[in-house]
Amino acid sequence: MYLHLGQSVVVKDSEVIGLFDLDNSSYSHLTRRFLEQAQREGRVVNVSDELPKSFVLCQGRRDVPRVYLSQLSTATLLKRAENHSLE
Repeated sequence: MYLHLGQSVVVKDSEVIGLFDLDNSSYSHLTRRFLEQAQREGRVVNVSDELPKSFVLCQGRRDVPRVYLSQLSTATLLKRAENHSLE
């Protein structure tokens, strides 16, 4: 199945490693450092032009994780994942 992250971006649900609330998780300097490094390496995909509320960590090609920034809340993404919804 697939998980719709916003706009026209979908990922395979089997590739999803985790869903993270951007406000809560970015308090940690380790998370901020991880996101900054992923940005420098070109592994961050911004799904929307709006202010992101969450990020989704996915297994990418060659086992290199990819980070998707989404304007959707983690609660919305979780509901979509549980319902296997593409909406």
